[in-house]
Amino acid sequence: MKFQFKKQAYQTNAVNAVVDCFAGQPNTSGVQYRVDPGRAQQEQQLLNLEDQSAGFKNADVLVDVLENIQKVQQQQNLNVSEALIRHKSPCDINLSVEMETGTGKTYVYIKTMLELNKQYGWSKFIIVVPSIAIREGIYKSLQITQDHFLEEYGKKVRSFIYNSKKLDEITSYSSDGGVNVMIINSQAFNAAPVKTATQTTVNNAKNKIYRELDDFQSRRPIDVIKANKPILILDEPQKLEGEIKKPSKTIQALKEFNPLFAIRYSATHKIDYNKVHRLDALDAYNQKLVKKINVRGITVKGMGGIDAHLHLRLIEVAKGKNPTAKIEIDKKFKSEIKPMDCIIHAGDNLYDTSNEVEAYKDGFVVTEIDARTNTVTFSNGVVVEAGKPNGEVDDMVLRRIQIRETIRAHFEKERTLFSQGIKVLSLFFIDSVAKYRDYEAVDSKGDYARIFEEEYEQYLSSSDDLNFDPKYQEYLDNIKTDKTHNGYFSVDKKGKSIDPKVSARGENAGTSDDVDAYDLILKDKERLLSFNESTRFIFSHSALREGWDNPNVFVICTLKHSDNSISRRQEVGRGLRIAVNQYGERQDNPATVHQTNVLTVVANESYKSFVGGLQKDIVETLSSRPRVADAAYFENKIINTDTGEKIDTDMAEDIEYYLIQNGYIDPKKKITQKYHDAKKEETLEALPEDLIKHKDSIFKLIDSVFDENALPSIDNDRTAKTNSLNEDNFYKKEFQELWGRINTKAVYQVEFDSDELIGKAVASIDQKLNVTKVQYVVEKGTQTSVIREDQIKDGDSFKPEKTTIETANISAHSKVPYDLIGKIVEGVQLTRHTVASILSKIDSNKFKLFKDNPEEFILNSIKLINEQKATTVVEHLTYDALNGKYGSEIFTDSIERINSNTSGNKLNKHVFDYAVTDSKVERKFVEELDISSEVVVYSKLPRGFSIPTPVGNYNPDWAIAFDKDKVKQVYFVAETKGTMETLELKGIEETKVECAKRFFNELNKKIDSQKVEYKVANSYENLMKLVS
Repeated sequence: MKFQFKKQAYQTNAVNAVVDCFAGQPNTSGVQYRVDPGRAQQEQQLLNLEDQSAGFKNADVLVDVLENIQKVQQQQNLNVSEALIRHKSPCDINLSVEMETGTGKTYVYIKTMLELNKQYGWSKFIIVVPSIAIREGIYKSLQITQDHFLEEYGKKVRSFIYNSKKLDEITSYSSDGGVNVMIINSQAFNAAPVKTATQTTVNNAKNKIYRELDDFQSRRPIDVIKANKPILILDEPQKLEGEIKKPSKTIQALKEFNPLFAIRYSATHKIDYNKVHRLDALDAYNQKLVKKINVRGITVKGMGGIDAHLHLRLIEVAKGKNPTAKIEIDKKFKSEIKPMDCIIHAGDNLYDTSNEVEAYKDGFVVTEIDARTNTVTFSNGVVVEAGKPNGEVDDMVLRRIQIRETIRAHFEKERTLFSQGIKVLSLFFIDSVAKYRDYEAVDSKGDYARIFEEEYEQYLSSSDDLNFDPKYQEYLDNIKTDKTHNGYFSVDKKGKSIDPKVSARGENAGTSDDVDAYDLILKDKERLLSFNESTRFIFSHSALREGWDNPNVFVICTLKHSDNSISRRQEVGRGLRIAVNQYGERQDNPATVHQTNVLTVVANESYKSFVGGLQKDIVETLSSRPRVADAAYFENKIINTDTGEKIDTDMAEDIEYYLIQNGYIDPKKKITQKYHDAKKEETLEALPEDLIKHKDSIFKLIDSVFDENALPSIDNDRTAKTNSLNEDNFYKKEFQELWGRINTKAVYQVEFDSDELIGKAVASIDQKLNVTKVQYVVEKGTQTSVIREDQIKDGDSFKPEKTTIETANISAHSKVPYDLIGKIVEGVQLTRHTVASILSKIDSNKFKLFKDNPEEFILNSIKLINEQKATTVVEHLTYDALNGKYGSEIFTDSIERINSNTSGNKLNKHVFDYAVTDSKVERKFVEELDISSEVVVYSKLPRGFSIPTPVGNYNPDWAIAFDKDKVKQVYFVAETKGTMETLELKGIEETKVECAKRFFNELNKKIDSQKVEYKVANSYENLMKLVS
């Protein structure tokens, strides 16, 4: 299996944020220089009279970087740097990029290096990392992305890990003209040489990089490296830099590299430099770029000296039967008492069930089994909740419970995802290898390995839990219990697993630098994703956690005491990446991504405790977000990135008043829950008329304000329930006839005359194209006659007298050559001939605007042409039905665990037991459908059913079959929206809806009677008007 990579807008935005900081920098394609050949080489060259030591270094930065940085920050509504922030950094230019764990920051900075090379010719880069784990992971990423980037850039990155035993790689790094990347961990250089008045001394044996070496032609490796003026990429800089007032040895030593500039990438920056991009935990979750998190908490508590052991595993509800509970109790056998699972009913006495274990003698008669609260109540008042064992439980029993719950969570995910071609992995972190692999035992199995196999076998043998698809059952039958789990640990010289050496202090405390262990983890990364590999459950030492970034980790369990050395955010970070299928394709369909990608954490603490701690960790990383939505916050923010238009004072005050008037901010100007509810339900009040055209930008600004109500929702995995297929409804004649009408697969094609598009584009540009002339501000001021110290500190020692705004007669960038046609071709993806035709036919006065502001002319032209292109595409789109049809398996494959908060009560007419809804509008729609006498059967269409469109696949919401005697339109496919106004639909959604209409119109041409109607409806009442 090979990972597949694709261009993603959010990653491209992060790349452009850095690249745009150097706009106007000439492309030098590498500055040639003479590499120091060393003494031996010099002597050889004197004899040969030929110098073979040509090298290529990075050219100096020749543009006003601060101005560019400020422009990028304004476009992204980040804090604007008044000056280049340097602190104790080794170079003048320092950029910070904030990217949440799991969103692909390594991919982003590899692409950034290639883009910097393409745009400006820079080719020498050094990636500095704090640990061996990160170093090995980056090297692996550089290897597996080579072919992907080769397609886009036509070149490969030459990369290597710095090794003092392979110094010839440094010489190649210097002399090669391509894109060269050296990866170095801080330990290789951070004990910098000590400089005195007369000499430089090296007191540490690790500082080989600073020594003149005989086997390196009497050169110092650092001198050869620094001659390249490398660009530094700092991965996880918070682990490298120390404090502002007390910089680390690493940051001091980096000066020796003579860097051109530095770019820092992290999810949790400790020191603020010039931040040019932010994709924090909230952004990543809301944009569905990482997995959704569920927590399965386990609380152990004693019951006032009662030592009765009770662990409620699950409550089962069957149609027409009273609920039953599966509970683990201590059961007496001839020679011992041991924990066993039992099925209990209301009225059962645990004293009898346990074969008269004394602990259950007094009052352990079941009085109530409540599936709503997941609790069982006994006659003595004891209440047991699922996931919270009662009784005196020792540590090993708790670990057994964790292992058991991990196995259960694994199967609940796997039985659904198997049919989608997604391999599920579960990851256990342990603190001692001996607990998993005990070489003194005959079979070398430790306690955890034995417990795992016992619990795994018990789960498979509990037939009341299992109802597997035949193909999935066959897959399970071919995996032996002792082959489905494996350990990844450090290995000694004899090949035996051992505990790794763990750093005791510093930012890397609690982690290991075992290269061989990480090599093994990374080597098996792709293999573990294949169904041909039996390993599904992985045990690894917690000190090796940074090596695990496998995208298909769906369950994480830490089998160790909480010691606060690992934050909860670090713990979940190992499983946040979006999963891939058997073809290596990311499962990131926006409509289904958080149904497929759900990470379950089996915690060794209560759900409430874990979630509280995790959200606290997240809040601490959101420090750069504004906290209040007042006029001062909105003023001067950019609302049109194409023109640079900003919010003025009046507009800012209007926005604040709008928020106050509708109860969207409280007296302290903080965002209220009412705002979030209205946004979710698509019922936000309209903005004032003069602000409507900027609504997307304004609401984006509002959403940027921090609010605890908007933190990622973390569900309790124990309240989830299985959404089974209601076969009676599914096989009803009415639904099968409806399904038979719409289950056709199709492809679309677009045929239109280029002249038509050219004509529309020319008309649009002639009517709408405008650019702002470059202006500059002249401010005059005089120093005040008397100056106080506080005035100097506050910057008030000069008094402004006059400000004038002048318009430049020529573009500020007029000396920069522009490939006008090429740039527009790149933005609109049309041929050069078509673009040239458009430009040649626009009004001459409009074309003259290019001289006033070339960049804005290009951006606005691209926008206008793309608008006309999208309209033309939809107008000329047709569908052709294929022979293939969607089978009923897309319904059976959609059986999954769902959250009770979004699924409501059990339904009567739906083809599944429950319907997952995203809003109150949808929930009300479902409730009214389910009790309607006109409706026979309906379904929320499963994610496997989709209609191809030019802007991505579209999954309609509902398929509804009505009673033919009560309505005119029997078969209906509906899309539910909070508003009925077409203009209120987002652009892409509107396009998809228009394409869907064409799709169903094409299907209806082949249907003689009872055609299928497709409409957008915002309520049941509106729907009935459409079908009556």
